Amino acid sequence: MAVVRDEQVSVRSEDEVVRVRQFAREWAISLGFGLVDQTKIVTAASELARNTVIYGGGGTVRFQALNDGPRRGLRLTFEDTGPGIADLQLALKDGYSTGTGLGLGLSGAKRLMSEFEIHSTPGQGTRVAVTRWK
Repeated sequence: MAVVRDEQVSVRSEDEVVRVRQFAREWAISLGFGLVDQTKIVTAASELARNTVIYGGGGTVRFQALNDGPRRGLRLTFEDTGPGIADLQLALKDGYSTGTGLGLGLSGAKRLMSEFEIHSTPGQGTRVAVTRWK
């Protein structure tokens, strides 16, 4: 699998969450994703960017355009150096939230994207990578 385009941006505030949403839409459009897939990508990006700011204290998101033979995709990788997630299984359950949200951020992003990976170490931070293929 080849990465054909790569860009990293900061996500440390609500304004930057909005920017991540805009970038996600622009990247999805440029890669030829249809409206439904664009919406799924933007929604997942928004949820994960918010989590990065609210729970991780801010971090980065890397946008990567992928080429895997006949498949084209978009991977978003969110990273922070926050407190991490102590119980990943619990955090991935619908309805679970340590804050005031609906508890659909991680599980919702997982459902919206083709691939979902999460690595978290308490006291060291969290890395979530999601990919949508077309």
